[in-house]
Amino acid sequence: MAIIEVDGLTKVFNGKVRAVDDISFNVKEGEILGFLGPNGAGKTTTLNMLSTLLRPSSGTAAVNGYDIHEEPDKVRRSIGFVFQDPTLDLELTGKENLNFHGLLYGLDRDLREKRIKEVLDVVQLTDRANDLVKTFSGGMKRRLEIARGLVHHPKVLFLDEPTLGLDPQTRRSIWEHIQRLNQEKNVTIILTTHYTEEADYLCGKILIIDFGKIVALDTSDNLKARLEGDVVSLAFKDPKMILQIRPIFEKKKWLRRMDVTSVGSNQSMAGRMMHMMRGMSGGMGMDGMMSGMRPESGRRNESVRHKGPNIQSVGPRRLNLLVDDGGRRIPEIVKLTNEIGILLESVELHKPTLDDVFLSVTGRNIRDEQGSFMEMIRRHRIMQQARGHRDSG
Repeated sequence: MAIIEVDGLTKVFNGKVRAVDDISFNVKEGEILGFLGPNGAGKTTTLNMLSTLLRPSSGTAAVNGYDIHEEPDKVRRSIGFVFQDPTLDLELTGKENLNFHGLLYGLDRDLREKRIKEVLDVVQLTDRANDLVKTFSGGMKRRLEIARGLVHHPKVLFLDEPTLGLDPQTRRSIWEHIQRLNQEKNVTIILTTHYTEEADYLCGKILIIDFGKIVALDTSDNLKARLEGDVVSLAFKDPKMILQIRPIFEKKKWLRRMDVTSVGSNQSMAGRMMHMMRGMSGGMGMDGMMSGMRPESGRRNESVRHKGPNIQSVGPRRLNLLVDDGGRRIPEIVKLTNEIGILLESVELHKPTLDDVFLSVTGRNIRDEQGSFMEMIRRHRIMQQARGHRDSG
């Protein structure tokens, strides 16, 4: 049974920036669905529409059987939301934060006390209930935010980048709490992340979203199984060498796919950002800035078998080859590079991962540098629209 149904959901800001582009999907009750994509891909915007914080430009959705347009109050009572940015009151205790949330949802005193005790136990913070939140570690604050989202017993919990900025050990602890919550309480969870290992570990199904569009939706195993073979990753001292070796590899029958990844795009992105910032001061405005960040339709980097990026300007240094029987192919690959005098920095062999899947369906890696800037702009847009709704109301 689907507890979330999304049909053609779209969000366009000021008629120009298509943040979410006609997406449709369903989520079964008790499922953990992962939204995987770089920041700025449309993940948070989607959650804001599903939670009725943001009005869609077109399309619709139902959460727990309630239409987001017609029954927003019932939708809100059905969901919990852990936002990407911290929203706790640091000058209150953990228990006081939870109590305030319970008051907002109209829970009476006895029920609040019962629920607060229950959720503190779930996230293992009972012994810190009466401590000020400003004394909590980052992981403890995140666990308290998850507890707060559960006080009113939601059917659906939205987790927006729940482990962003946490150290690996704390991140794994949060994963275990999320898993236990899903298994023991049967809470349906939509989790957004740009950590492929997080999506792989937690999510029954993974929805890959890029530039506002769904580009893949399946289980992690099925997504990885689409890339039949092994991945041989070659790092080059001189990126121009890729231009020499690529035509040779393209002729080999054992090659299934070839992709170029770049480590030099950060400087390119930084240059574009500075150019657009200057444009803003000269009157470009936020819309022009967003349109400058957004690639034109159909201009994403594709597999180099079909269309390669500008190697000299972008500066890629790594070539990923999807091949049959990678272990047996490596000696031949090394021999080919040696024969034409190309120096390799390293050769790596691995089975396809979600990173490889993302690269195969989008033509690029997940990059925090681009996403962080775009997400800042999107949040600015959301705040602008929220203020507009408030002022007009």
